[in-house]
Amino acid sequence: MDWDTKTQEKFKLMISKMPVFHRRIAEEAVTLKAQENARERGVSQVEEADVISALFSDVPKPFYSLMIRLLEDVKFDYRKHGFPK
Repeated sequence: MDWDTKTQEKFKLMISKMPVFHRRIAEEAVTLKAQENARERGVSQVEEADVISALFSDVPKPFYSLMIRLLEDVKFDYRKHGFPK
C-alpha cells in the first residue's frame, strides 16, 4: 500500500529514534495496523491519522511516555487526531 511521503518520512524517523531492540517489531506492527486503518477508511494511501491511530492502539501502556516524546520529536500532531483518548 502507498504511503503519504511526509507521513512515511516522519514514521521512519520516529522508528530510528526508538531503542534498537524495539525498532523491528514496532515498525512491523504499526505498519500493518496503519495499512489496516487506511483500508478501513476506504483509501489507498496511509496517512498521518492512520499511523497515529495504530501507535495508540498497539503500543503497550508502559511505553506511552516514550511514544509521546517520539511523536512530538518528529512533529506528528497526535492531538489534532483526537489522541490520547
